[in-house]
Amino acid sequence: MSKSKKKYYTVWKGHHTGVFDSWDNCQAQIKNFEGAQYKSFATFQAAKKALKGNYKDYIGKSKSFKSELSEAQLKKIGEPNYNSISVDAASSGNPGKMEYRGVDTKTKKQLFIQGPFEEGTNNIGEFLALVHGLAYLKQHNSDHIIYTDSKTAMSWVRKKMCNTKLERNTENKPVFDLVDRAIKWLKENTYRTTIVKWETKAWGEIPADFGRK
Repeated sequence: MSKSKKKYYTVWKGHHTGVFDSWDNCQAQIKNFEGAQYKSFATFQAAKKALKGNYKDYIGKSKSFKSELSEAQLKKIGEPNYNSISVDAASSGNPGKMEYRGVDTKTKKQLFIQGPFEEGTNNIGEFLALVHGLAYLKQHNSDHIIYTDSKTAMSWVRKKMCNTKLERNTENKPVFDLVDRAIKWLKENTYRTTIVKWETKAWGEIPADFGRK
């Protein structure tokens, strides 16, 4: 197994702000800090430059993407439908600190964000993001479609259930309170929104991506 590349972590909001050279040092700044803002970078110079900027200008942005699919495959898939919103989640550990958000697919304007929560999983976050997106579009009487890169979340929404193996405890109660609300919403509401799988191999990371890979 190849050794993972060194990363640097910019913390805009936390117990201490700055650039940190390990995930452990970064995590110490964001743990139990409500509304923490942080992101990983490949070089110290990039992380230092980002620190001088605005968190929202960096979140969800990744390096230029070039698909490895053939021209025929790309033509078959086509372009994203920008009359849409995109949702995604991020989890530091599984379980670990989890958050999710929704953005306008074209402009990447953030429409909603929840978290970070102390103990959650990426699958739960993806599920909550998708239900939140459905509720958001219904509330705004929007005809937009919704993109997710999670087949698991799509399946859970179809079944109106959250099939997580994470056991409930006092630490993850806020997450499961949201899960219960999401399931209740699915059972009590109808929606016409089309849920579509984001084609990561063709288009790159989903616009709502937190950029922490």
